Amino acid sequence: MTAPSTRPTPPTAGPRQRSLSPSRAADFKTCPLLYRFRNIDRLPERPTVEQARGSLVHAVLERLFGLPVVDRTPENATGLLPEALRRLTATDPAVAEVLAATPDAERTLLAAANALLAGYFTMEDPRRLAGTERECFVEAEVAGGLVLHGYIDRLDVAPSGELRVVDYKTGGAPREAFEARALFQLRFYALVLWRGRGVLPRVLRLMYLKDVQICDFTPDADDLERFERTLVALRQAIDRATADRDFRPSAGRLCDWCSHQAHCPAHGGQLPPFPADQ
Repeated sequence: MTAPSTRPTPPTAGPRQRSLSPSRAADFKTCPLLYRFRNIDRLPERPTVEQARGSLVHAVLERLFGLPVVDRTPENATGLLPEALRRLTATDPAVAEVLAATPDAERTLLAAANALLAGYFTMEDPRRLAGTERECFVEAEVAGGLVLHGYIDRLDVAPSGELRVVDYKTGGAPREAFEARALFQLRFYALVLWRGRGVLPRVLRLMYLKDVQICDFTPDADDLERFERTLVALRQAIDRATADRDFRPSAGRLCDWCSHQAHCPAHGGQLPPFPADQ
């Protein structure tokens, strides 16, 4: 999921040492060294048009569901784009940098985002949906005292109490090799809802706006229990790597999109010194 311009403030709580979000878990699972670069070294990453477009579309869809049901139309979604982009530009330096890259960047970005919104309306009529939670912060403690947390793009709550987790994807539908990464995030949210609210979601839905494709998955308790053990083991592996200051690179196809090759030994780069406060 791409972050919109604003998010609800999660509930305040005392400090916790062992927690995990889906993005951090996916980073370590994909490449332990990427996890270090992003979460320990906090190295900057080059902004991309794709990320800016995703942030804009997510922001508009979030605001669309804040309108009265009868006003959730394609025309109103298009009308929300300019103000959403102004807000993003003011609050997200990466979006501002993308817009400053070329004279027609804003026009191109707005047109591309509008095309993705048209894809959304092809798949779904939001006027038929009630009981939705947008950019929903969820948190739960699972086995071993590990706290899982994250933001769900949209959570649909039926009158019966059944839940559907919806995640918008603004890139193309992935090949089979990459679909598991997208499903990983949904299973993460399903586990948090199950442990936190005591409700097993009925449907996990990926909406690929570019390709106008919906992928639905049905979680089951046995699978989520196994997934819970996987996440606990993953957090333990992160703790060991941090204690040992040993995060190994995992070279693969995703390296082509990585911003950190200059620091990666797998690509002839030099590791930065490990932060002293870790």
